[in-house]
Amino acid sequence: MLDAAIKSQLHVYLAKLTLDIEISASLDLSEKSQEMREMLQEIASLSTRITYTEGHDDQRKPSFTLKRRTAGNGIRFAGMPMGHEFTSLVLALLQVGGHPSKASAEIIEQIGQLKGEYDFETYISLSCQNCPDVVQALNLMAVINPSIRHTTIDGALFQQEVAARQIMSVPTVFLNNQSFGQGRMTLEEIITKLDTSVVQRETEKITQKEVFDVLVIGGGPAGASAAIYSARKGIRTGVLADRFGGQVLETLGIENFISVKETEGPKLVAALEQHVKSYDVDVMNLQRATALIPGELIEVTLESGASLKAKSVIIATGARWRELNVPGEQEYRNRGVAYCPHCDGPLFKGKRVAVVGGGNSGVEAAIDLAGIVGHVSLLEFDTALRADAVLQRKLYSLPNVTVITRAQTTEVLGDGRQVNGISYTDRKTGNAHLIPLEGIFVQIGLLPNTDWLKGTVALSAHGEIEVDARGQTSVPGVFAAGDVTTVPYKQIIIAMGEGSKAALGAFDHLIRILAPAQYIEKIAA
Repeated sequence: MLDAAIKSQLHVYLAKLTLDIEISASLDLSEKSQEMREMLQEIASLSTRITYTEGHDDQRKPSFTLKRRTAGNGIRFAGMPMGHEFTSLVLALLQVGGHPSKASAEIIEQIGQLKGEYDFETYISLSCQNCPDVVQALNLMAVINPSIRHTTIDGALFQQEVAARQIMSVPTVFLNNQSFGQGRMTLEEIITKLDTSVVQRETEKITQKEVFDVLVIGGGPAGASAAIYSARKGIRTGVLADRFGGQVLETLGIENFISVKETEGPKLVAALEQHVKSYDVDVMNLQRATALIPGELIEVTLESGASLKAKSVIIATGARWRELNVPGEQEYRNRGVAYCPHCDGPLFKGKRVAVVGGGNSGVEAAIDLAGIVGHVSLLEFDTALRADAVLQRKLYSLPNVTVITRAQTTEVLGDGRQVNGISYTDRKTGNAHLIPLEGIFVQIGLLPNTDWLKGTVALSAHGEIEVDARGQTSVPGVFAAGDVTTVPYKQIIIAMGEGSKAALGAFDHLIRILAPAQYIEKIAA
């Protein structure tokens, strides 16, 4: 079942166990149960601290529980934790076996202090990139706090449950038989949802913070770059982020980040966070700004009720993709449904794809993709394309592009693992149509995250922050960078450059406009 290389590596990991583990399986006569038996027996053979038994009665078969022989409710896997979830299994073995986690002492204490009974169930797909983060967070919580139980369920293996609970995307988490959350969630986010006192304590800590020289709002590529450039100037720098990493966390393949042949969004975010924290930067994660109040000291109020003050502010809150809001879109996001043709287009070489949207961005995407993929179907809701005439002429000259107007997208279809079609209704005839394909690029626009800034800084007709060549906004001391601004071409590498430029602009503002002695000293140094 496990090849020699994996077994050899597992043997090294399991040597770190300090507590005895019991693996108890619930099996039937199915092929999957036989596979599970073989895998678990092989794992048990690699450490004298692990025992394997069968006979545990569970309605989900095949499944198994990991628990310490002395105490605890344990961790349950319903299905084979292979693919991306094999790492979750290894970490669970280590943590149940006494090997310490990398979570901070503060987080571990918060988990241990949670009161009540928590029975979590997480539905996953073995091909899901976001699922392991949620699984591993909840498994760790189950190890630390005996009142917490967690079961990971392979949705493909238990499809009746998936249908009964109307699960349309993974990961989907239930707590005590009630919906708890969907999509990527960090350990900190889960704890915050469970313990409102965490928010209160964090609010009190934030309110007591001293004035920042530069406060960066946003933790994506632009915000991270701005924070690093600011911190390198030796000035007091803070980062306020709704979720560190932003939209990049949801990006599967990145192949146009110069000097890095290929990477994935979560890996890039982890590297960004590590780089930022290598400097003296105060990172305040899971905090959302709600208002900006200009003044000699700029005040930023937060959703939690706290507020911060700074001598200069850099807004890097990014943008979010405008979504189709049809069945299947979220389920197949990053599994065929994509939003960036520049980033993900090469992954569909030779395949059939659709572009939804007939404006400039949609037609440009179709033109770019036509040189890579096998065929492009462009779907436009209106009676005609809205792109510039020059772009339309180019589009219609391409032999592998089909333009369909008056098309109302109704559903994204797939086989449970990836997209295999898109359905639409002809708005003139009312007839339903299905297009078999492997990829769908949604190009109906971006929505800048600026709702909280209306009436404060000058925004374009599209809601983007207007900036000058230095990243300065219409409010003195307030700068902006990245996808939230009017700067064209929304790309990771461009956002990083704009973030560093905004940081230099903010520092220039501090030394030339405010010019306190501390900044003059830094110039002299």
